[in-house]
Amino acid sequence: MKSRNTALVLGATGLVGKALVTQLLADPRYTKVTCLVRRPLKHKDYPDLEGKLEPIVIDFDALQDYQGYFNADHIYVCLGTTIKQAKSKAAFRKVDFEYVHIAAQLARAQKVQSFVWISSVGANAQSKSFYLRVKGELENAILNMSGLQHPSAVRPSLLLGERSEVRLSERIGIVLAKLISPLLFGRWAKYKPVSAWQVAAHMIKLQDFSSQKGIQ
Repeated sequence: MKSRNTALVLGATGLVGKALVTQLLADPRYTKVTCLVRRPLKHKDYPDLEGKLEPIVIDFDALQDYQGYFNADHIYVCLGTTIKQAKSKAAFRKVDFEYVHIAAQLARAQKVQSFVWISSVGANAQSKSFYLRVKGELENAILNMSGLQHPSAVRPSLLLGERSEVRLSERIGIVLAKLISPLLFGRWAKYKPVSAWQVAAHMIKLQDFSSQKGIQ
């Protein structure tokens, strides 16, 4: 019998989000891909040959008001910002912790089959880095959430891919990361840069085959 799954994506306009939605639309196991977004999507960025895509513009500050959209089989969360983009630590935490945590609660209420979100390599609730500390606190909050089925945190290192805006510091970091990548093996392998396409593919694999809580 042909699988007929539905997916909900938060963060569809980011580097991983675009790759993820593109792969979901091409995946015959999915019949509908709903994306909750801040502004209308540019459909040219999302090849939708079978009419699966359903973008919904919402107010993320009132995310709990959109619980009905969480009635999907699989939830994918690619939300994320930087402190520089957010302008303050409080604004950063709202996006990277609060929105994702609320999404997990709504997914639990709808009894979804699985919930996968993007964390970060080095995430640790005890880290001195504010960024990594928030990521770690979120992991603890979601992975210990009673009643949420099959939550998995994906921990990529530096993401490779075509960005709409790339600062000079990011370009330099990507070049350096590629140069030292061959030297990273063993316990250091997790710090190798990874393509957004690979991260997206891994998220889909986790949704299909995940059977327990975990960090991937």
